[in-house]
Amino acid sequence: MHSMSDQRVHVCLGMDLEDAFQVVGEFGICQKRMVAVLILLQVYMAFQSMLIVLVGAVPDYHIDKSVHPSSTEEELFKHINFTENLSSIVTEWFLVKQQAYKVSLAGSLFFAGVLLGNVLFGPLSDKIGRKPVLIAGLFFEVLFGYATAFAPSYEMFALSRLLVGMMNGGMALVCFVLSQEYVGKSYWAMTGTLTNMMFAVGIALFAGLGYYVRQWRTLATAANSPGVLFFLLSWNFPESPRWLYSQGHSEQAEQVLLYLAQQNGRDRVYVKLKQKTGSAQSSNPRPGLLNLVTHPALRWRTVILMYVWYACSLVYYGLTMNAGGGTGNRYLTVAMYGLVELPAYPLCIYFINKPWAGRRKTMATFLGLAGLSCLFTMLIPAHTGSRFNSTTLALLGKLMVSAAFNIVYVYTSEQYPTVIRNAGLGVCSMACRIGGILAPFVPSMRALHQSMPFVVFGLSGISAGCLSLLLQETLNRPIAETLEELHNPVYHRVLDRQVSLFEEDEAKQKLLQ
Repeated sequence: MHSMSDQRVHVCLGMDLEDAFQVVGEFGICQKRMVAVLILLQVYMAFQSMLIVLVGAVPDYHIDKSVHPSSTEEELFKHINFTENLSSIVTEWFLVKQQAYKVSLAGSLFFAGVLLGNVLFGPLSDKIGRKPVLIAGLFFEVLFGYATAFAPSYEMFALSRLLVGMMNGGMALVCFVLSQEYVGKSYWAMTGTLTNMMFAVGIALFAGLGYYVRQWRTLATAANSPGVLFFLLSWNFPESPRWLYSQGHSEQAEQVLLYLAQQNGRDRVYVKLKQKTGSAQSSNPRPGLLNLVTHPALRWRTVILMYVWYACSLVYYGLTMNAGGGTGNRYLTVAMYGLVELPAYPLCIYFINKPWAGRRKTMATFLGLAGLSCLFTMLIPAHTGSRFNSTTLALLGKLMVSAAFNIVYVYTSEQYPTVIRNAGLGVCSMACRIGGILAPFVPSMRALHQSMPFVVFGLSGISAGCLSLLLQETLNRPIAETLEELHNPVYHRVLDRQVSLFEEDEAKQKLLQ
């Protein structure tokens, strides 16, 4: 890097991207404003994700005894009396008895849309850029959100939930990426954690909104309206400088960095990035999805991680969906299911960086405890007056699975070599969305037995925790760059030596203390 300066301008030539962020500001006032919008946007996305929990709430009802068992559905609907003063899609379209599955179906369609959004928006944002996908996705999510609020029939409501889910899934991906690509690498962990935490806060805020807005169409409108504000706030966002640089658009990346520097109060800076030189094409094909199946070391690793992601999603979203259907104040319960996540993030950050715990043991323990918490609900009477009841255990399960869910993002990225990491994360994310699709149906299993949903959640968590113990620990171990390193004896000898040296250093520090 060459640099020269005078009294007015500081010129930096031939810099790489990380050095450029050091010059313009890794997390200046400009990035703080943009990241704040992206983080607060998670509140709106949580509103849309949890909407079905309250607008699909099933109030108490009874059917007149005079109704003949062979009566048609239309005749049956005329004799249904809802005893609870509640407005929802259930009361408007009589989604009870044989029609009750439609509530769960609407929730599953949303998560099916999230799966489609992940598949479509990820490659699209890599191809055309982050900002166009962010703006277009947010615009259409708001549009389809209002279609939900004013849907004239259940069929239109269900279709709008699918479309909102598609936009929501794509938006979640782009928002997470942008919240990291706008800032220096040393702030990635902070912005990622704040993004996940704000989603949990959004769940709690949605419960408060539902408490004061009881009419379901008004609630859907109010929950969707913040999207308009976020759309206007994000309209002037610049493109990601990291994406521009990765695509070879160095001059445009320099312009964005110059804009960040000026907004951060460093207007005497001029940055010239190192030109990205394209490497010669290798004769070997680039590793892809097929390697996840054909490579012996990655095959079972991928299968286990897919199941762990599936179980995390099933338990996480299933417990949240179950919050609206239990006994007690449904609004307070939904709020608690959001707020209980907040302690999970500092807990998992603490344990995964300790040599005696690490990633694997910590994730397995949290998954196992989540499963046990759900199973223990079977031992507690449904209507006990004690503070230690099934809801308390379910909240404890939500806390544990939230911590495991946060860990699995970090752990999975460390399990795959750099050349195939995106493919591995993409496959695991698809398994995660399948868990989300099935999650809304699990609470409906209360019709078989009150504790049946918790049995499903419990067994899923425990089995995933046990399977995760078959994976390798990655704490303080070098990450493989290529597929060849996974079965290279020299690489593993170096790896074991580095781990041994690290453990010796840890022991010496303890003796000195």
